[in-house]
Order: sequence, then structure tokens, then C-alpha cells
Amino acid sequence: MTAKFVVGGSIIAAALAYMIYAGVSQSAVYFVTPSELGTTAVPGRAYRLGGMVERGSVRWEPRTLALTFTLSDGKASVPVHHRGAPPDLFGEGRGAVVEGSWTADGYFRATQIMAKHSEEYKAPHDTSQAGVKELMRSLSRSPR
Repeated sequence: MTAKFVVGGSIIAAALAYMIYAGVSQSAVYFVTPSELGTTAVPGRAYRLGGMVERGSVRWEPRTLALTFTLSDGKASVPVHHRGAPPDLFGEGRGAVVEGSWTADGYFRATQIMAKHSEEYKAPHDTSQAGVKELMRSLSRSPR
């Protein structure tokens, strides 16, 4: 009777260990730069690619939601294709991180785009705008 429990427990433990190993290895996403991707790209493998969006490279077709651009790290450039609208902070000359996979056709197919933003707050410098004037006026009123 105890031998059956030991064998059954061993089989369950082995199956659980395999499921944990397979889950971790399949969900691993490696962060690479365009230079690193160019030397070690494996088609179909999941990557997280980071770099700067090159100026003049962004093409977006609103009708089909086809977005193409180029990410660069200053040494190498990688063409990126994505289906969907770009995030609000996405733009040329800004940092971006994309998740997706390298294709055998020689481009990166992005499934998600994460745009980087500045960590510094900068107040507006042009105080001639009506919104800024109204804000300053409302802040300078004394409470009654």
C-alpha cells in the first residue's frame, strides 16, 4: 500500500516539476538592443527590444492600422512592424520598448509597444496661453 503512494507521489512531483519548467522557459522574454538582436536573432523567439525611434522612419496607415518604424541603438537599426494604433507618448526621436518576435523575413513583429516618457516635470514656459493665464488667475485669488 505505501509503495503505491510513493510511486504515485513521485509521478505527481515529476509532472509538477515539468509543468513549472515548461511554463518558465516558454514565458521568458529576453531584453536586447538592436545590435544584440542583429547577431543573435532566432526567428519566432520572444524578445523585448529597446532603442530610439529613428526620425523619419514612422509610417502609420490609420485605415489598416499598419504601423512601421525603425528602432536604433546608435550602432544598428531594426525595422519593426506592428498592427494597431501607436501609444500616446510614442514618437520619432523618443525611446521605446517593443515586445514581439524576430521574423525570417528580416523584421521585428511587435505585439506590444511601450513608449518611454521623461521622469522630469517641466512647467509650461509660454504664459501667453489662455489656459495658463486662467490657471494663474484662479491660483492667485484669495479665499473668501
